[in-house]
Amino acid sequence: MKHMLLKTLLAAVALAAAAHATAQTRTIKFANQNAKGHPVVLGMEKFAEIVEAKSGGKLKVNVFPGGALGSDQANVSALQGGTLEMASMNSGIFASIVKDFEIYDFPFLFATPKEADAVVDGPFGSSLHKKLEDRGIVGLAYYELGFRQITNSKRPITKVEDVAGLKLRVIPNPINVDWVSALGANPTPLPFPELYAALEQKAVDGQENPVATINGAKLYEVQKYMTLTNHQYNPQSVVISKKFWDTLSADEKKLVQDAALESARHQRELSRSAAAGILDNLKKAGMQVSELPPAELAKLREKMKPVIAKHSAGVGEATVKAVMAEIDKVRGK
Repeated sequence: MKHMLLKTLLAAVALAAAAHATAQTRTIKFANQNAKGHPVVLGMEKFAEIVEAKSGGKLKVNVFPGGALGSDQANVSALQGGTLEMASMNSGIFASIVKDFEIYDFPFLFATPKEADAVVDGPFGSSLHKKLEDRGIVGLAYYELGFRQITNSKRPITKVEDVAGLKLRVIPNPINVDWVSALGANPTPLPFPELYAALEQKAVDGQENPVATINGAKLYEVQKYMTLTNHQYNPQSVVISKKFWDTLSADEKKLVQDAALESARHQRELSRSAAAGILDNLKKAGMQVSELPPAELAKLREKMKPVIAKHSAGVGEATVKAVMAEIDKVRGK
């Protein structure tokens, strides 16, 4: 009888210990729209690796690529509500809750990755992320999506006028609607997970994204022509739900913050070194790739000026000045 009691007691202790260990292990769901293998997703996987190793397995990160947890807009709500722990998305998407973020979608804001790094890694990038906190989101670091290019299924774009009349999918926010309208095209705001089907069904003629996203989402199957325009550069904010963040100890917060910054450095290096190979892959997949001549690019920039002026007023002069001051430092002005 005593032997049985002891066995029962030991089993109960083992169960309690297992339950305690489980309670100690917390899982972070980390969401993004890009396909597995995309540089952003590789950055997220690096983050997961660092966090799990440094926390001794107490923090476990599950990466959900390919819009598996819904659109960016749905992810923003889930982060605020605390049902999603982390996400990485185009920084400009946060313009719907903090207007200043629209600056990151300004056409032709950055000419080089170095200029973008100076802005997002400096005081400006941090100050913008800080503005998310009273909206229930904490910004940790910036990955990059990169420079955006235009694709379509109708015709090669060799001059600015060729864009007119095309129905182009845009990220659902006002500045993207406005710059596409300024080119005489028809902007169609759509969440990214709906894009492939919309192109396949010819509900839209084209879209614009960086080469890694075009490749990862296999848009070459439903798009024939690509024009290299570099018309926008997208930083990607790596963010965490404030509700979840507030449950972490000071040590855990430092661990998560450091892992985000380390994975961001890794992610951007990966993204930049992979770009040329990805472009070759798109050509091999049958896409016709063209570049706008310098005179046409100048014309494109000119057409964007009224759009930038309009949205500068909305974003606020102080925000625009702060960004331009950082960029001017890099340009040696």
